[in-house]
Amino acid sequence: MGYIYFIRAALPYRRASFLCFSVALSGCTGMGLTGPSADVPGQPESAKTNVLEAGASALQTDAPTDQLNIYLVGFHPMKDEPSHQFEAHHFCQQVNEDFMQCALYDGNTADAHLNGVEYIISERIFEGLPEEEKKYWHPHNGEILSGQLVAPNLPETADHELMQSKMNSYGKTWHTWATSHSAEKDDSLPLGKPELAWSFNRTGEPQPGLVKDRDQRMGIDTEERRKSRQDLVPLANPQSGVGVLKGKFPRMTQPIPGVEAKSTNKKR
Repeated sequence: MGYIYFIRAALPYRRASFLCFSVALSGCTGMGLTGPSADVPGQPESAKTNVLEAGASALQTDAPTDQLNIYLVGFHPMKDEPSHQFEAHHFCQQVNEDFMQCALYDGNTADAHLNGVEYIISERIFEGLPEEEKKYWHPHNGEILSGQLVAPNLPETADHELMQSKMNSYGKTWHTWATSHSAEKDDSLPLGKPELAWSFNRTGEPQPGLVKDRDQRMGIDTEERRKSRQDLVPLANPQSGVGVLKGKFPRMTQPIPGVEAKSTNKKR
């Protein structure tokens, strides 16, 4: 569990990068910068606003956001419009062993935009939910076993242990920005209604180039992550929601080894 404690230490990127360089046991998962995806309209901050911010920073608490010390990056398709999908940067707090909460951003730089929220629960908590509630929660085994979900800049051993701790978990994700895929839509502001996001559970579901672009920009090797996580396949239980988006993509898709749909047949 030592690497989990390292994750929670929330080291600044420079220090974490140095630690990654120093770790001889394994490499690191990659950590490139990704800026915001939209330019927000508005006047530059005034000197007065800057002074007020400095005072607030010195005198007020930021305790809740200071706990967001686990960083994950993956991809989300919208459940009702799966062709609309994008990169999601998660900054998370592990509240306890069964519950994690994440603020979602469109990048990992200081000017990134808050564009959603995700709650992550264990299989044990999920199984106790009402059936009507379960339809809001997407499965995570596909994201993990495909190698698409990554904890940037961690030693590979730490990334692996973190992903193992999230096997069989579920996420409830609402995005509030750029939630509709339309050429006419203005994404410079968080317009429109929030949308429920889902997960990829078969190879071929992500838009061509989506994963590759992230990997090249951030120095991540999704295929290598996939290979290194094959020892997690025996830990995978069948999950609810795996087949929700099956057949809704205009491309050939294939099963991800270890990702299975939970039977909905009830015993009589």
